[in-house]
Amino acid sequence: MIHYFKNTDQQTIAIDRPDSAVWVNVLPPLKQEEFSELSETMNIPLDFLKDSLDIDERSRYEVDDHVKLIVIKTPTENNSFNLSDAFYITIPICIILTHGQIVTVNSFENEAIKKFLNTFQHRNPDRMNMMVLKIFEKITTNFQDYLKEINTRRNSLEQKLYDSNRNEELLQLMRIQKSFVYFITALRSNELLMMKMKRTNI
Repeated sequence: MIHYFKNTDQQTIAIDRPDSAVWVNVLPPLKQEEFSELSETMNIPLDFLKDSLDIDERSRYEVDDHVKLIVIKTPTENNSFNLSDAFYITIPICIILTHGQIVTVNSFENEAIKKFLNTFQHRNPDRMNMMVLKIFEKITTNFQDYLKEINTRRNSLEQKLYDSNRNEELLQLMRIQKSFVYFITALRSNELLMMKMKRTNI
């Protein structure tokens, strides 16, 4: 599913053409033919569009023929039915900067892009770097929100464990620990991405 947006008089307008859009947002369900069409229409390497489909894709920054790719990790709830899996995992968001347009590709719906959409009318399309930083800001807020949730859940489980000493609470604490591993790995990867971007002209 592909959505096209532009700013008009500080209002976010959804349009049906990519050529006049300022922001192109790609959301699931994702179709191969949509990727191929978008790649051809906007002169974006196909790999740039498909990289977010790999949940283990690392944070990185690349440039190919003046098209810039930024892959950054953001937290999300884990919908796995396995009771031993982490409560929260991290997923990639691909940000692609073309000639005057910004494209975001998401393998899952996520809060960072929803928050960016809610404030998009205040963005200046001519300042792509500021738009990227605003997405980074929303991702940072996501991490903070989830960490608060994790801490609240951890405190509750520890109290229950002191009171009852049951294995169920121990299992859930282990799931929280796994969530922290995802977060730490993603944040270190994001930090290396930021360091690399500082050394470029972005």
